[in-house]
Amino acid sequence: MSKDALDRLAATIRERRTAAHDKSYTRRLLDDPIKSAKKVGEEGVEVAIAAIAQDRSALVSESADLLYHFLVLLESRDIALDEVCEALEQRMGTSGLARHDGPTD
Repeated sequence: MSKDALDRLAATIRERRTAAHDKSYTRRLLDDPIKSAKKVGEEGVEVAIAAIAQDRSALVSESADLLYHFLVLLESRDIALDEVCEALEQRMGTSGLARHDGPTD
């Protein structure tokens, strides 16, 4: 999935948030950020399991589920995908060790 495909999916999810009388699964998740957050956690675990115990196609499928649910969660909290991409851009060239392994006391 390209960034363009993620942008299109995010736009579709955004439209669901404002659509009158929408009773879709996406809308139900958007209306309940707690449920949305739980789904992201559940899908994250499924991705981890697929990565170590299943085949490539299972990992691809579970990853798609995770991306979808993650985009729904972002939208439910009024956070644009571009904001996340900007945060990633700011981290480019920065060591993850430097960011996570601060000084010890």
